[in-house]
Amino acid sequence: MSFLIDSSIMVTSQVLFFGFGWLFFMRKLFKDYEVRQYVVQVIFSVTFAFSCTMFELIIFEILGVLNSSSRYFHWKLNLCVILLILVFMVPFYIGYFVVSNIRLLHRQKLLFACVLWLTFMYFFWKLGDPFPILSPKHGILSIEQLISRVGVIGVTLMALLSGFGAVNCPYTYMSYFLRNVTDADILALERRLLQTMDMIVSKKKSLDCAGLLDLSLIQQEVDALEELSRQLFLETADLHATKERIEYSKTFQGKYFNFMGYFFSIYCVWKIFMATINIVFDRVGKTDPVTRGIEITVNYLGIQFDVRL
Repeated sequence: MSFLIDSSIMVTSQVLFFGFGWLFFMRKLFKDYEVRQYVVQVIFSVTFAFSCTMFELIIFEILGVLNSSSRYFHWKLNLCVILLILVFMVPFYIGYFVVSNIRLLHRQKLLFACVLWLTFMYFFWKLGDPFPILSPKHGILSIEQLISRVGVIGVTLMALLSGFGAVNCPYTYMSYFLRNVTDADILALERRLLQTMDMIVSKKKSLDCAGLLDLSLIQQEVDALEELSRQLFLETADLHATKERIEYSKTFQGKYFNFMGYFFSIYCVWKIFMATINIVFDRVGKTDPVTRGIEITVNYLGIQFDVRL
């Protein structure tokens, strides 16, 4: 009976996480685009739901919520499902989506998608050759074999994204990096864009009346003007985005993010300095800032649980 109750709690939480992932995908990630690939939304929401569920199970393990056998069962189930999605489903669908956008391969897109997935699996598997986990105890498609490779790729990507975020976040939110953009600048650039579009239309009309010798020359001019129009459009969009950032920086939330940008910039510099000191003097940190913060919080609130676990 307790297993059924625990399972109902886990299923309910997964449904809630799935709904939140769906809303986050539609309202935040693709709020300005008309997304018609519902498979992408489903895969994202399912991955988000199972990832949050595994994090929830870690918290339940620390707090002692649910039965231990139920937690172990759902942990193994979530781990198998998320590995199936990350290793098999997501790479295959990415390959299928790429092949579908190539006209020459459109008729045999399923076959070429399988070829791309097999190529991915080859390099994915070769990645684990240096790992010290090859033993008769672990089968070819065992959890240990898959999770080790996913872990290495995931940690590497997280390090890259963290480094990018550490640089991009202050640049995005700090008013120090905002350039001054006026409405006159935007209007002048939009006027240039409209003039370029008029010239493209005029050149294309002249293609119908041009002779055989002038045809290639006019086409080259049209291609150059179209490239210029694309650049002007991107610059116009960038000026509008900068203008919105300037207006946002004047709000209370914008001022808060500006302050946090300075704070995290100083924190990043401090972490780089301390990491350099630890490497040079071969020091090993005993407690990370997150664990230390949790320890201070639970001691202040009087919550009894193993912080280091």
